[in-house]
Order: sequence, then structure tokens, then C-alpha cells
Amino acid sequence: MILKVFRGVWFISFLAVVANLMWIYAGLPEQVVIRELEVSSYAIDRDVLFYAWLAIVGIVNTMAFVFGKSSLSDEAFRTWFTGLIITINIFLIIGFSFIGLYNSTEKFDFGRVGVVLYFGLGLIGVWITSWPLIVLYRKFSS
Repeated sequence: MILKVFRGVWFISFLAVVANLMWIYAGLPEQVVIRELEVSSYAIDRDVLFYAWLAIVGIVNTMAFVFGKSSLSDEAFRTWFTGLIITINIFLIIGFSFIGLYNSTEKFDFGRVGVVLYFGLGLIGVWITSWPLIVLYRKFSS
């Protein structure tokens, strides 16, 4: 039952990632700054960045679809893996929004946004480390 709930949340997170990707892409300039140094900056064409993001979103969410339909793994693993894809989708939304905000013409203090990016990475890290704990709990409780 919990797998079906996670699959529903995954589908909603997938739609949110795609909507966020389209929204951010519409507001990007032709040359998107990826990294700025004191001397120079690295920029990439917005179309190249869009298709790279689209490939990442496609690969990540295809893995959720393939593992979700797989009969080789148990339901607990499929539930955990679907949750991992949900957390990755949340991080992608945060990352896309940060790059869009960084390249906007608005005045914004980017020092505070780094905490949100680290929160997304921390969420993925916590979710990844939860699987060994779940396996150990199931091993010792049975």
C-alpha cells in the first residue's frame, strides 16, 4: 500500500520537476552562467543546458519506472528506491530554481540560498543511508 502512495507522490514530483524546468527555461538568458570566478565565468547556451537537464530528469525518472515495475526486488526496496527518486526530484527543483535565480536580473543575496541546496543534498544523503538501516532493522527484528 505504501508503495502505491510513494508512486503517486513520485508522479506528482515528476510533473513538478518538468513544470519547474519549463518555467526556469523560459526565463533564462541566451548565455547561462554556471560558475563565476574572480577573473572569468563559465557560461553555456541555454538550449544545451535545457537538453542536458531534460536528459538528467529523463534518466532519473526512467530508473524509478523500471525499478517500480521490476519483480526481481522486494516491495520494501522498490518503495525505498521510489522515495530516493522523489528526493532527487526535490533536489533538481531546488537546483534548477537556483540557476534560474542566479541568472535573473533581480538583486538577490545568494549566500542564504546555499543552505537550501545543502538541505536538498542532505535529504538525499539521509535517504541513501536509511536503506542499510532498514535492512539491519528487518534482519534483527525477524
